[in-house]
Amino acid sequence: MADDRKFAGFVCTGCGIGERLDAGQLEMTAKRDGKMTTCQQHEMLCSEAGVQMIRDTIDNEGATNIMIAACSRRAKVEAFNFTDVAMSRANLREGVIWSRPDTDENRETTQEMADDYIRMACAEVKFMTKPNISGEQELNKNILVVGGGVTGMTAALETAAAGFPVHLVEKTGELGGWAAKWHKRIPGRAAADGVANGTNVDLPMPQDNDIGDMIAAVEGNDMITVHLNSTLTKTSGAPGRFSAEITTESGSTATENFGAIVQASGWKEFDASAIPALGSSNADVVSNVELEALAKAAGDGPIKRPSDGKEVKSVVFVQNAGQASTAEGHLPYHSGIGDLIAIKQAMYFKAQNGKDCDTTILFGNLRTPGAAGEDFYRSGQQQMVIFSKGQVNEVSSSGSGASVSFRDLILDEDVSLDADLVVLDLGMVPNSGPDPYAANESQEGMSDEEKDAADAAAEIAIPADSILALDYRQGSDLPQLKWGFTDSHFICFPYETRRTGIYAAGPVRRPMDIKQAQDDATGAAMKAIQAAVNAGQGAAAHPRVGDLSYPSFRKEGCTQCKRCTVECPFGAINEDEERYPVFNESRCRRCGTCMGACPVRVISFENYSIDSVGQQIKNVEVPDEFEEKPRILVLACENDAYPALDQAAMSGQEISPWARVIPVRCLGSVSLSWITDSMNNGYDGIVMMGCQRGDDFQCHFVRGSTMAAERMAKVGDTLSTLNLEPERVVVHEVAITDIERAPRLIKEMEEVVEKVGMSPFKF
Repeated sequence: MADDRKFAGFVCTGCGIGERLDAGQLEMTAKRDGKMTTCQQHEMLCSEAGVQMIRDTIDNEGATNIMIAACSRRAKVEAFNFTDVAMSRANLREGVIWSRPDTDENRETTQEMADDYIRMACAEVKFMTKPNISGEQELNKNILVVGGGVTGMTAALETAAAGFPVHLVEKTGELGGWAAKWHKRIPGRAAADGVANGTNVDLPMPQDNDIGDMIAAVEGNDMITVHLNSTLTKTSGAPGRFSAEITTESGSTATENFGAIVQASGWKEFDASAIPALGSSNADVVSNVELEALAKAAGDGPIKRPSDGKEVKSVVFVQNAGQASTAEGHLPYHSGIGDLIAIKQAMYFKAQNGKDCDTTILFGNLRTPGAAGEDFYRSGQQQMVIFSKGQVNEVSSSGSGASVSFRDLILDEDVSLDADLVVLDLGMVPNSGPDPYAANESQEGMSDEEKDAADAAAEIAIPADSILALDYRQGSDLPQLKWGFTDSHFICFPYETRRTGIYAAGPVRRPMDIKQAQDDATGAAMKAIQAAVNAGQGAAAHPRVGDLSYPSFRKEGCTQCKRCTVECPFGAINEDEERYPVFNESRCRRCGTCMGACPVRVISFENYSIDSVGQQIKNVEVPDEFEEKPRILVLACENDAYPALDQAAMSGQEISPWARVIPVRCLGSVSLSWITDSMNNGYDGIVMMGCQRGDDFQCHFVRGSTMAAERMAKVGDTLSTLNLEPERVVVHEVAITDIERAPRLIKEMEEVVEKVGMSPFKF
């Protein structure tokens, strides 16, 4: 440890802390046990005067490492924003006084909690250094947008409006994507307030397609460079310094550099041949996409059927065709907007083929999301569109036209309906490129040598159907969740993917209409700008926005096991020629998963390390067995579990006085050494709280919770060798909303300890 460091502690007595706790004792604990050079009290540390006191200590007394004992580290982050020092925080408000009853009989244990949190924070800051930028950072304001449909054009226009130049890559010869093929749009408004049902009311109607105006705006914007008939043939680098080879259809290639990327590659129509029972081979059975072409060709005139050019007098819309089905080859999901499209298209016939055109929509469950929503359905009713709840079994040829056989779900009887034209609601399939993890699945059963050879081949070969053509070790395209949609944390971080600086937007992320895609594109564009700016500052993008630290390792201790490389969720670690890890600072999300994966403990961050947490564990005062005061270590995910505990305290819920909570960046960062050290130091139980894991992940770091659970599954063997019960260590999935459950899980461990007894290592 450096000799020129100076440690300073600060204890807040506001928010009831000074009334519930002996602040003088806390100050003494910081100096005596925590080895703080100085320690000062203030009645409101987050006030202007309190913050100035801290600033003066840093500027005038040379403090390099400071400990702030006040409220939760999640609170007052702007007030306590001291970026020029290493800083730790002891949670005395939410973590102690708000979580314990204010009674005389609890005063002793409450003070003990506070003293321990002081010791823990002091121990943590001793093993921290001020994070410094790596020198790798580079600000490149150019943003790459892949896809020239509505989503891509919106992202380009919004980015350009923010002052960031854009390169827009479109594989076809024109902009507009699917929207350029539409006759009209789904309306983007609801009815005015108070509009009732009726035949002469102002309900939303299909809108004129204004895609031409958007195309003109893109083509006329000096900040946007459009590459038509072009694809990406190789993309490398990281946020702030992406390099992309843009290759035209003729074979010429230009290399451009970018700060961030937005993937707006859109969707493909579901293949109707997978549902032959619905008459896809019949010329008068068309998809909803094909109908748009028929309507557009007709202009304002009547729509005619493909087989013989006859004006359509009757049309049946078959909704949810091949969707939300477990049948092989069908889509297991529902595209969501198909019913809105059907209503829009039904109105085409009423407007162009006459009010007497029989127009029937057969549906199982009618969904009308979006701005127009229910009012658009009402508008369809007003136009005398027939809505019938039925399960379609077959579409067959019937002379001229087609016959639809279905089960009427209202009358509970089989019905057959003849029509001049049948329109199938086919689902939206994401145009996301190959799944990079499919290759990993194909490697099951291979030897390590065979896997290495396969990985090497994969690094060289970029699939022909790749969208982004990434030269990442982890694959050429974005990881996918269910059903081929690109990875996106849909609750907390929409647009985010597992490739830092690359953002997904529009139907490649989930099915959506034009208005939803435009909103989505705006959000993705703003995230891309944020990523580029953060990269220029050497800061993390999310969720630890602004964090300047990044992983480093001791080469002399590395065993080249590749666990860090493989387990990094974000492709931030490659390997050099000697097979040692190479950490990419601007791809890194600072989750610490690599640190938790390392079996020899050589990976760390300047402000988060094996020692910074390990020393917190060791500096808790563990009473002996006869005091009957157990100690329960709680390792809580800082993104969900820790705020849940904070909110529990804020709502007046009691938290066990035996618990000592340490926030961790992710359960994936938890080192097995912390578990063994805790048990060896006399802790009676360990509760780990992480995010939801699985395919529908809620973990902010994708697989952190999953990997922690896998590692902890082996802890039982370690405990057995120590003659300890395996139930002393548990892993729970905790959401940020689990404000009642989180304290209860700690209470349950308290009951386990009471049942199995105190740790024998207390002796």
